[in-house]
Amino acid sequence: MISPDIENVNVTSFAPMPSPEALHSKLPLTDLASETVMQGREALRNIIDRKDKRLFVVVGPCSIHDPVAGLDYARRLKALQAEVADTMLLVMRVYFEKPRTTTGWKGYINDPDMDDSFRVNVGMEKARQFLLDVCELGLPTATEALDPISPQYLGDLIAWTAIGARTTESQTHREMSSGLSTPVGFKNGTDGDISIAINAILSSAHPHSFLGINAQGNVSIVRTRGNAYGHVVLRGGDGRPNYDSVSIAIAEQSLAKAKLPANLVVDCSHANSYKKPELQPLVMADVIHQIVQGNKSLVGVMIESNIVGGNQKIPADLSQLVYGCSVTDGCIDWDTTEKMLRDAHQQLKNRP
Repeated sequence: MISPDIENVNVTSFAPMPSPEALHSKLPLTDLASETVMQGREALRNIIDRKDKRLFVVVGPCSIHDPVAGLDYARRLKALQAEVADTMLLVMRVYFEKPRTTTGWKGYINDPDMDDSFRVNVGMEKARQFLLDVCELGLPTATEALDPISPQYLGDLIAWTAIGARTTESQTHREMSSGLSTPVGFKNGTDGDISIAINAILSSAHPHSFLGINAQGNVSIVRTRGNAYGHVVLRGGDGRPNYDSVSIAIAEQSLAKAKLPANLVVDCSHANSYKKPELQPLVMADVIHQIVQGNKSLVGVMIESNIVGGNQKIPADLSQLVYGCSVTDGCIDWDTTEKMLRDAHQQLKNRP
């Protein structure tokens, strides 16, 4: 028997979750969504393998909190993709889980009602429905894998995965990444250290065995084959950017020393823009300039963007939320996003 005096001393309750299989059955992967995911993953792999010279761009809200505004954004991004398709692959940033330094809203999966009710079962279902809707528009999606169980519920709808700066050093996330079906971008540490991302790539490329759940929701030993498409995401660190040409050259040297291909993605947000969203276009312009000047290692960028720029606090009365404005990190607005990507498109037409 489980003794309450010994085990789960600080646990107040256990609430049931549907199994991944049950949720997939309720919200099945459609043919159109499947085609979007498969084509998106293949295009990303081809870019990383240099079979496709386009730049991939992970762009979208810092986090999803309103699926109506999120789909509004997705439709705009899909229309823009048609304009820039010969130079860039646009992948919508769809983040549902937010790592918190101390406390704060933990994201759409954990707290979909934004009231600390933590109806995770409802959040997971809503997240899957949102991903289905975006994929059925023909737009591939990207997310951060924070909870190692979530990929069993949502992984069939994701084309690219990020491992955040706070979790790249985590062995749990490296093992999980070794089994993910997508290319995985590992961010450098919050202090700017790139070595933890390189070690994560090396670790996740190998087979692993670890505890997880299967489709039926049973605790299982998960055995993986390793993920060959890990790469570094430079997001700056310790209050300093690392997207300049010198930092890029140092990152290339570090990858070469580890006998890894020179695949680099620049996150235009976070420390690279000093956490000022309005500086993201300047970061992007610098990266595009390096590519046009002949850099071969820069394969992608990340942009935090929404319909309305900036961010807002979550009010007690949720009807007071500003439509299309982030409730986590600040974003650039849609008009700025369009200009940023159209300018990059014109520049990339002249790349060597």
